[in-house]
Amino acid sequence: MSAIAYFITFSTYGTWLHGDERGSVDRNNNAAGEVLLPENADLLRTRKALMNAPEYRMKAPERETVLTAIRQHAEIRDWRLLAVHVRTNHVHLVVVGDAKPERMMTEFKAYASRALNRNSPAGAQRKYWTRHGSTRWLNTDESVLRAIEYTVSEQGEPMAVYHVKVEGTNEPRLTS
Repeated sequence: MSAIAYFITFSTYGTWLHGDERGSVDRNNNAAGEVLLPENADLLRTRKALMNAPEYRMKAPERETVLTAIRQHAEIRDWRLLAVHVRTNHVHLVVVGDAKPERMMTEFKAYASRALNRNSPAGAQRKYWTRHGSTRWLNTDESVLRAIEYTVSEQGEPMAVYHVKVEGTNEPRLTS
């Protein structure tokens, strides 16, 4: 079965480590709906000790830079963004395109990093993102609409947000 769209999430460097009280996923435990790895203070200390740069959190101008970069890159690649929400420590996006979601995530992160580097003289030396992220295949209209709703409306106070709308309404639109 092919995906209608992809729900991609990636976090900023050092802000959600294995062992964190919120739980986490790893290479062996990352399927949708699976129980998260539990809090583990020893693992968290180990992960923090392995960090070779400070954690990264985005302020409002950086979030807008990342949102603009993601939108520009999607346009260049002819990928259709349905929703994007750039938060202080992570990014959610719902996208339709002709590439695998892992490649899309890698390209979005790279393009956003280049944009951040252009705006910060010291930026080129900074680690912005975690090594991977989450890439979920959305196979039904309902799952796509649910991912859009989660991305746009269930992240707390809106920060840097983009989503498609039907003319004259707030409802997401799946078809062109």
